[in-house]
Amino acid sequence: MVRLKTAFLKTLDLSLVDATREDAIDALLAPGRRRVHFMNAHCCNVMQRDHAYGLAVRTADVLLPDGVGVSLVAKMDGQPLTANLNGTDLIPALLVKAAKLGKSVFLFGGKPGTADLAAMKLAAQTPGLRIAGTRDGYSGAQNDEDAIADINASGADIVLVALGVPLQELWLHRNAAHLDASVTFGVGALFDFLAGNVRRAPAMVRKARCEWVWRLAMEPKRMANRYLVGNATFMARAAKKALRHVTPASAIRRALDIAIATSAMILLAPVFAATSIAIRMESKGPVFFRQTRIGKDGVPFEMIKFRSMVQDAEDLRADLVQTSDRDGICFKSKSDPRITKIGRFIRRTSIDELPQVWNVLRGKMSIVGPRPALPSEVAAYPTRAYGRLAVKPGITGIWQVSGRADIGFDKMVDMDLDYTRSRTVLLDLLIIALTFRAVVSGRGAH
Repeated sequence: MVRLKTAFLKTLDLSLVDATREDAIDALLAPGRRRVHFMNAHCCNVMQRDHAYGLAVRTADVLLPDGVGVSLVAKMDGQPLTANLNGTDLIPALLVKAAKLGKSVFLFGGKPGTADLAAMKLAAQTPGLRIAGTRDGYSGAQNDEDAIADINASGADIVLVALGVPLQELWLHRNAAHLDASVTFGVGALFDFLAGNVRRAPAMVRKARCEWVWRLAMEPKRMANRYLVGNATFMARAAKKALRHVTPASAIRRALDIAIATSAMILLAPVFAATSIAIRMESKGPVFFRQTRIGKDGVPFEMIKFRSMVQDAEDLRADLVQTSDRDGICFKSKSDPRITKIGRFIRRTSIDELPQVWNVLRGKMSIVGPRPALPSEVAAYPTRAYGRLAVKPGITGIWQVSGRADIGFDKMVDMDLDYTRSRTVLLDLLIIALTFRAVVSGRGAH
């Protein structure tokens, strides 16, 4: 069986798929048997009061993250998920791939006639898709044995069960092992959306992650308790659990990060403005330089700095690697021809680093921590160097205040590993104080 990458969220006590939609679809349609459920805030609330449902969820083969609530909790947990894999978007896309593979699908659930209408819609929008059969979720769900026999007789490869939470998960928990289909899904209101019984939110609303607001507006009486009370309860419970895992030191460090980053953005606003104007006046291209770096636990993020090089600097990098003044993996060159005149000044004064306070506010970086590495650098790391990824990367750190580019890679790794093992708030304050001296001296800044 193909294994999907998952993230264990302590606040939910669940392992959810952490993958792109394309990778998730490929894995779900690979050979093997899978019982798949979608997890949103409502599902997590139901788990708290329905232990049978909780067992059905925890024994499923795959749990897919669904909705902004789960996404926010993952970020609170320090493990932001790659994608929102809600069933209304994922299932139609999965069936397009299934049709190409010659697989068939059975639709089970909904009011009488709803599964038929949903099947017609899927067949119309998915050329080549084979509808193995349909069965309603009312009289058609009264007898498990009859439903199983009907589904198996159809020869379906994929079964979509739309009985609503928690009934669909409980039904699959009891019966998925008796079905011949290789993949089974609990799909909630999908059939109603496909059949046109429920109007889905416009694309702009979905993109803003506010589909729940639309559904509340469409069905205020039915959805008020789920979304207004339920979402607030879910977030409060998640926040309470998340705080249990927060140590006093980490809380103080985060508060320090926010205070310094916010103060810097306000007090240095004139510097930000002047630097932006100077960069635009000297050379073509954007004011900011954005680049993928590797953060805590190997999670990529987009780092932002003031642009100090010509616009096509990344394309020219490969030709200059051999001119590096620094031993080891990380490239640095005092005579780098890609650096502009303004760029040399803002590097010498460390002004180029100032926009990184935005990444601190976003929680991707800290004020103090190891230098954020490029993906290519991490790919070439010796085993011991991976210890640098145990903490958030920083704007400043022990390497930066000790000579920056004048220090070789191996020595930098040693210093960062020592920091990760012995980091304290007091040490962070000392490094911040020493940073001002390093900026004034300009040692190793190029």
